[in-house]
Amino acid sequence: MVKVVDGRAIKREILDEIKKEIRDMVSKGYRKPRVATILVGENKESEIFLRLKDKACDYAGIDHIHLRYPESVSEEKILKDIERLNNDEEIDGISVQFPLPNHISSNLILSSIPPDKDVESLNPSNLGRTILGNADLVPCTPGAVMEILEREGVNLKGKDVVVINHSPIIGRPLSQLLLSKDATVTICHVHTKGLEDHTRKADVLITATGVPRLIKRDHVKEGSVVIDVGIRKTEEGIIGDVDFEEVKGRASLITPVPGGVGPVTIAMFIRNLFRIYRRRMG
Repeated sequence: MVKVVDGRAIKREILDEIKKEIRDMVSKGYRKPRVATILVGENKESEIFLRLKDKACDYAGIDHIHLRYPESVSEEKILKDIERLNNDEEIDGISVQFPLPNHISSNLILSSIPPDKDVESLNPSNLGRTILGNADLVPCTPGAVMEILEREGVNLKGKDVVVINHSPIIGRPLSQLLLSKDATVTICHVHTKGLEDHTRKADVLITATGVPRLIKRDHVKEGSVVIDVGIRKTEEGIIGDVDFEEVKGRASLITPVPGGVGPVTIAMFIRNLFRIYRRRMG
């Protein structure tokens, strides 16, 4: 029988632990942690994650400030504001909500965030540490996937893992984390020809395309683990990459959308921030 992962329960467990540690530090005279999130435009999925971050920060005892910009904002304006945040000793972490408009270079923005305030761990220096396998912090979404697999006791050694995402934010760092566990990793994307030929061989299938219900029953190997990272807000509600009702009959373990990877991603965000904060407080 398929097991459906309860990402909200995992998030609660992680946040409860961090909340207690923050409360203990504040009781000893330390200030509360503070994080700044940059949001450009009005992307529906980004708004969802921003609200979830707000709730998690409030619960854990973290100050969360927003820097909101219109779609037309200049790259220079964002870079100047990041520089100001870099120089503000009261700001422990800086986060950028993706996607960014085409006229803004994601690489330039991420490179401008210092590694020691990079709560999403997407600065090139931090990504390099992830690739080398010696990172203290890992990108939040890949970290959430690995957290779920570890908690659910999924042994990755020698397993065929297919990742449908090749972005530097999710697919590439995730593939390195999987390789570090001795998995055999295949990276695909929405333009991969014969996608189902790859996915049907997967012991573990991880998809993060944002294409609603891309993955059907015929894409999935019997008894496989299916991790749905995709999220899309539609008239029907929030939908993932996986046709959940079709696929759950073939999987041994599956994450729902909503309530699966998303909440754990938020927990990884809070965990990363707390580790930065604790390091900064000495």
